[in-house]
Amino acid sequence: MIAPSILSADFARLAEEAAAVKGADWLHVDVMDAHFVPNLTLGLPVVESLLKATDIPMDCHLMIENPGRWAPPYAEAGAHNVTFHAEATDSPIAVARDIRAAGAKAGLSIKPGTPLEPYLEILPNFDTLLVMSVEPGFGGQSFIPEVLGKVRTVRNLVDAGELSILVEIDGGINADTVEQAAEAGVDCFVAGSAVYSAEDPAAAVESLRRQARAASPHLRA
Repeated sequence: MIAPSILSADFARLAEEAAAVKGADWLHVDVMDAHFVPNLTLGLPVVESLLKATDIPMDCHLMIENPGRWAPPYAEAGAHNVTFHAEATDSPIAVARDIRAAGAKAGLSIKPGTPLEPYLEILPNFDTLLVMSVEPGFGGQSFIPEVLGKVRTVRNLVDAGELSILVEIDGGINADTVEQAAEAGVDCFVAGSAVYSAEDPAAAVESLRRQARAASPHLRA
């Protein structure tokens, strides 16, 4: 699965930019509040408008404080997947329950420096795990390969039948990094500048998908 990130799109033309990635599996929306991360992007009103402009399932990545309050409305609005950060709440299971009750899949995200182990036992409460391969808050950063150990750990649990969860990765995904992420066991690849800086964004999406499938047996299955 390829999820183009509109953080790298032209914010003045979001409906057109969504149309430009026809064929994408999800449309990744980075919501930042200038508190949990230093940057400020878009919020629920823009997501609601985008939902009217595209049929691509919306993948909302909330880099915000207090996700217990703010995450469920994204699900209520019609987002397909709503992800919040483990570091932003002391009650991740409760937040996930509320997201699911509001009609969306629930995702948990962890920063590059956050260990996975404390969260392994709660992963059955989630539909997706978003492993950050850059520090959250800004686009265009370089891929941090050390995070792939977390991906491999979860992939092994999934392959062993001990866990059912979609593994997503976000940060620095491009033609040079997508294959190593796929080999580690990623299911869904968030790509920003690699897609939206291309002359043909839709072709860039398909190219990344081909690379990922070729590099990973579990994606070819």
